[in-house]
Amino acid sequence: MAGSAAYVPRRSVLYMPGSNARALEKARSLPVDGLILDLEDAVGPGDKVSARDAACEAVRSGAYGRREVTIRVNGVGTQWHEADLAAAAAAGPHGVVVPKVGSADEVRSLVAALEAAGAPAHTRLWAMVETPEAVLGVASLAAASPRLAVLVLGTNDLVKELRARHVPGRAPILAALSAVVLAARAAGVAVLDGVYNDIRDVEGFAAECAQGRDLGFDGKTLIHPGQVEMCNATFSPSEAEVAEAREVVEAWAWEAGAGRGVVTVRGRMVENLHVDMAREVLATDAAVRALAADG
Repeated sequence: MAGSAAYVPRRSVLYMPGSNARALEKARSLPVDGLILDLEDAVGPGDKVSARDAACEAVRSGAYGRREVTIRVNGVGTQWHEADLAAAAAAGPHGVVVPKVGSADEVRSLVAALEAAGAPAHTRLWAMVETPEAVLGVASLAAASPRLAVLVLGTNDLVKELRARHVPGRAPILAALSAVVLAARAAGVAVLDGVYNDIRDVEGFAAECAQGRDLGFDGKTLIHPGQVEMCNATFSPSEAEVAEAREVVEAWAWEAGAGRGVVTVRGRMVENLHVDMAREVLATDAAVRALAADG
């Protein structure tokens, strides 16, 4: 949900391999809020350099309209990381996504590297949280730099690192998911849920989207275009939620103007916190509608 008019919809953020020219072309017409042009897991060692060039050219093309376009670089310590980061900074995407960010010090180091490479002010850091170390230090990590805009859960790696299992309901990692959401809200940054692996399991995907929404995530990262529309719908306020939010705000304004201190809407007492939540719903709805109208 939105905290202000500056809210940026990130309901659906789709990974696209930087080495796949057809996928990069298709992404221009998808109803997705954001794209992560991937240089890491989706790209083999022999294609790393060409994928880097293609992703940076895609960013510079300006062909993705209102979509937020980011580049995921290879991780710190890999042979491609420094060149990836420098090239991404020069291309100037909305964000540079870095895998396995483990600490506040690493956030500050990455920000310093982006700035040294000449990244424009609008190019923000998106830090992937996917290790026990990162989860345990996520409060300080999230607050480490004003250039950090988004935390991205890497749930596949987190499950692996915990020696846990992927199960319906995600009980083995619920504590970690909630900790990251708490840290993001405390630091005032956005937070994205991890991917759902089985693109054929529509019911399971729907349930996990709903769970992520209920936990407080801004949206979800995706691995297939077929997941976009359901994800957008789940992370958008429903018509009923918008209607009720409008009633709350209007009733509050009316009663305040009449000098009354108590407001009741649909039989329920309304306080300041409910009005704030209603305004967030309306701001989110307005931002989503504006984004859709922009095509």
